[in-house]
Amino acid sequence: MLKRIDLRGQTLSAAELAAVLPRAALDVEGAMAQIRPVLEDVRARGAAALRDLGERFDGVRPEHLRVPAAVIAEALEQLDPAVREALEISIEHNRKGHTAQLPRETSTEIADGGVVRQRWVPVRRVGLYVPGGLAVYPSSVVMNAVAAQVAGVEQLAIASPPQKDFGGLPHPVILAACALLGVGEVYAVGGAQAVAMFAYGARAENDTDRADAAAAGLAGEELCEPVDVVTGPGNIYVAAAKRAVMGTVGIDAEAGTTEIAVLADGGANPAFVAVDLMSQAEHDPAAASVLITDSTELADAVDAEIARRVPATKHAERMRTALAGPQSGTVLVSDMDQAVAVADAYGAEHLEIQTADAAAVAGRIRNAGAIFVGPYSPVPLGDYLAGSNHVLPTGGTARFASGLNVTAFIRSVQVIEYGETALKGLAAPLTALATSEDLPAHAEAVNARF
Repeated sequence: MLKRIDLRGQTLSAAELAAVLPRAALDVEGAMAQIRPVLEDVRARGAAALRDLGERFDGVRPEHLRVPAAVIAEALEQLDPAVREALEISIEHNRKGHTAQLPRETSTEIADGGVVRQRWVPVRRVGLYVPGGLAVYPSSVVMNAVAAQVAGVEQLAIASPPQKDFGGLPHPVILAACALLGVGEVYAVGGAQAVAMFAYGARAENDTDRADAAAAGLAGEELCEPVDVVTGPGNIYVAAAKRAVMGTVGIDAEAGTTEIAVLADGGANPAFVAVDLMSQAEHDPAAASVLITDSTELADAVDAEIARRVPATKHAERMRTALAGPQSGTVLVSDMDQAVAVADAYGAEHLEIQTADAAAVAGRIRNAGAIFVGPYSPVPLGDYLAGSNHVLPTGGTARFASGLNVTAFIRSVQVIEYGETALKGLAAPLTALATSEDLPAHAEAVNARF
């Protein structure tokens, strides 16, 4: 089922490797042409546009765009206790993991009497997007909201698509997760229109909107206030919308279709490798599953396991499409050095290391959204309970981007405080630099004080 790319005996540059490795196509620019009218419609017509777009894209016209508090509370009351316990564990673990990411404020004496302080200031308000297409992701509520809460954000708003089966409201488990996290501002809005609502805000359309907004303390015609930062995964149209509004608001990244790479040697358990590749293929027909190995025996055994296991899965057709697609495959390499080079060139969203001395191999990896070390650290652990964030860079952007973390919601602010003696001691070199740049007023702003 997995096609093979044989790189054994070849010496390729990083660029050459990137060109031959399987990769999901992601035409964000093409999608932008399609979503720009959506963004402009929401900007111009607010809630009226959001209802029209919900009917068009989600097959339901929401009565309540802003979910009433009673509905959120009821969703938690009716939540399966086992699911509630799992979500509570996820929240607890993620609070621990994200708290460790908080940067420390520092104060550095640069010169005698001259100090630079490094402050970290959270943004005031964020919009968190939670998908609801082929699957429903309460775990994404946890990943987005916990990181923002740990960062110290004051206002969190969550949007998730309206569900036809639930009267035009988001899925009840999404709402229950919001309740567990204390997030009361939730919208039944999906896709690019949710990103537009967060970026530009939205005016009320009718008395239902006004009543829902008033119950939340908003006055006048405002249904949703604009936010400072938009985060969360989504399809290509969500990614395109985030690119389009970047600059109006901050964004975390343009998340594309999910992907996994498993770097494994001949000692790996083929059943473990196969089920891990399958777990990501379950997400989407365009999901990418890539095996990197120096063992043809392992590759053969993994193929056999996949062929045996896929027909028994719930989403077999979706999985077959993903595993057989051009974005998936097995890459045969000569040795672990070449395997590491291939993994770095690919820059997987999720990278599993199932080799001898896996921790040492993991330490050599430069480019990956998240690295899962050893046979008992599968990607689904990171999806739910590991304490790491599952909103990760895709499409090779792990070369320069990070997974969602607290720094998406905080800003670095430098505070400069110099006394008279400290400034006077730097007046001469500052004057020299200002003069060399032909900015004499800069020098005068210092020298006039003395």
